[in-house]
Amino acid sequence: MELIERDDAGNVTTTYIESHHELEKKNPEARIDILSHIQGQDIRRTLAEVFLPAGYPHSVTKDYLEAVLQGVGVGDAAATPTAALLYSVLQESTGRIATILFAHRYGVSLEAECKMYRLAADIFNDTAMMLDCLSPVLPKAPRVLLLSFSSALRALCGVAAGSSKASLSAHFARWGNLGELNAKDSSQETIISLTGMLAGSLVVARVSSQTATWLWLITLLSVHLLTNYAAVRAVKMRTLNRQRANLVWSSVFDDNVFLSPEQVAHEERIFERDGILRWKGSTILGYAKIGVRLQQLLELLGAPDPVSRAVKNPIITLTELEKMFEHEDYMLWYDVDRQRALIVLKEESSAISQLKAWAHALLVAKRMRKDRNRSMGTPSSKSSSSLELRSIEEPGEVIQDTLRDLNRTFDERIEGLRKAGWDLDTAALVTRPGFKISRRMT
Repeated sequence: MELIERDDAGNVTTTYIESHHELEKKNPEARIDILSHIQGQDIRRTLAEVFLPAGYPHSVTKDYLEAVLQGVGVGDAAATPTAALLYSVLQESTGRIATILFAHRYGVSLEAECKMYRLAADIFNDTAMMLDCLSPVLPKAPRVLLLSFSSALRALCGVAAGSSKASLSAHFARWGNLGELNAKDSSQETIISLTGMLAGSLVVARVSSQTATWLWLITLLSVHLLTNYAAVRAVKMRTLNRQRANLVWSSVFDDNVFLSPEQVAHEERIFERDGILRWKGSTILGYAKIGVRLQQLLELLGAPDPVSRAVKNPIITLTELEKMFEHEDYMLWYDVDRQRALIVLKEESSAISQLKAWAHALLVAKRMRKDRNRSMGTPSSKSSSSLELRSIEEPGEVIQDTLRDLNRTFDERIEGLRKAGWDLDTAALVTRPGFKISRRMT
């Protein structure tokens, strides 16, 4: 069997070939060879991932790159020296470098976790303000480092605030009035800024000592963060990211109750660990990664050869795994030792199938956690502990059982979530540039 893996842009990155060598009829040897197609393109691929959106060139319009180059004076004879100077400053500035790195690392997750990044932007900005106030008391060299760090924080604030604001505005604009909403938002910000300047002028006129200055600064920054925290908490997103999917699915599986966006908004955390699997917002079951490379999943099935990178004698063959998920748009395996589920997406996967994969991972983690707790129970004093303790179920059996249970009522539960007010057509579970696989027809 032969599977091919593509990145978001549709480029073939890796080929997986499974073969069987019949040393003996009863015990044939299974081998999975991994052929990488990107070794000669590592530098170009890395630069493209850093500077261009995920899935380029298919994820943007044809005139995107031309517009970017024209903006910095490339290919434009009428470009002014100022544009070239700004481009040079852009390359050398600590803040701009921080912007690039932050956008590269967290760009995909900004939309899915817009509430978290909106509040994080305020924290970045207020921290930078505090560092600026501290800088005069430091010697020259540490002061430069501190101000550089402050500049980086402001740059992170700009990226996080701008991206999260775009996602929140799209959420608020139910009538397609996104332009008007942004215009009115700018007017609101202008009034608030003018009011803040007026209030600040009154406060500054009455503050003279250094202690009073710091007290007022800390008080006002605290008020600023608290009010923004309350504002973010009030937002009731209708898309299901990882945390909201945990809350919704655990409630459906336990009580057959379909929580609404309003109910989930009261329970969700603003800051949550990435990829965590929680049951009803409290019990941590493990972790999950969705959109991973097939190679990561295969390394859980068997140790790869250090030279050829081939996976020999896996605990389950690639053919068996593919057959287990032949009617699904994903493949899943669970790492018992690390309590981690890895989800590989197929090329035809949709937002619904990604949501199903996450629900499946949550069920597997729940079952494995329950089995682990049962196996670690206190043994009877009349018998040997090694005989009394129950063995943990094999991941393959648990994955098959939970998939059958999930398939029985999945369509009805999806309809229940739609009626509860959730937007299930917008994917918000993949928070990093991912990979998808497809079967090569031979």
